[in-house]
Amino acid sequence: MRPPLTFFAAGLPKAQPRAKARAFGKFAQVYNPKTADDWKMIVRHEAQKAFDAAGFTTPFAGPLRVDLTFYFPRPKNHFRSNGELRPTAPMWHTAKPDRDNSDKAVLDCLTNLGIWGDDKQVCDGRIQKLYGSRPGCFISIREADETFT
Repeated sequence: MRPPLTFFAAGLPKAQPRAKARAFGKFAQVYNPKTADDWKMIVRHEAQKAFDAAGFTTPFAGPLRVDLTFYFPRPKNHFRSNGELRPTAPMWHTAKPDRDNSDKAVLDCLTNLGIWGDDKQVCDGRIQKLYGSRPGCFISIREADETFT
């Protein structure tokens, strides 16, 4: 069994934007907005560094488990006037971006990089959105096992 690939991509996580269409003469032109491109470049750079450092030379094959923990900066109202975190400040990030769109941005980026053949191989994993002191995403990729927990 291949060892897992784990890394942290520091930066403000962005969601995969939906495809948009616009009229172009008599035709419709479909395009993807570039709002997540900076975030995807960060993920790509960190994934490539981790892949190379782990000594991997071939993409992951077979069913995969990908765990993603997204960290978002806390808003000012989570803190007291003296800078301390309020005891009532939530741990879970329930605002936008949506969890599934955040997941999509990362998986598409890793697919384009060649970490695996296709993101349809990802069939297991946990996705979390939390508040944290350092925005980014902790990413763990490993072969899916046959046991269920």
